[in-house]
Amino acid sequence: MKLSARNALKGKIESINKGIVTTTLKVDIGHGIHVTSSITNDAAEDLGLKIGDEVTAIIKSSDVIIGK
Repeated sequence: MKLSARNALKGKIESINKGIVTTTLKVDIGHGIHVTSSITNDAAEDLGLKIGDEVTAIIKSSDVIIGK
């Protein structure tokens, strides 16, 4: 699969929290760094996601916001 997004971070699913409409995934990308993603429940079910699965977090954004 080819994507236009260039920010692809490989990691393992550490936790899955299913809500009413969306599922929140916590992905461990190494070195103590985690990425959290919110996807639809349908998407999570279609992908058959489970804790421990190796996944790629793909980040596509036109803005970068910095906070301190």
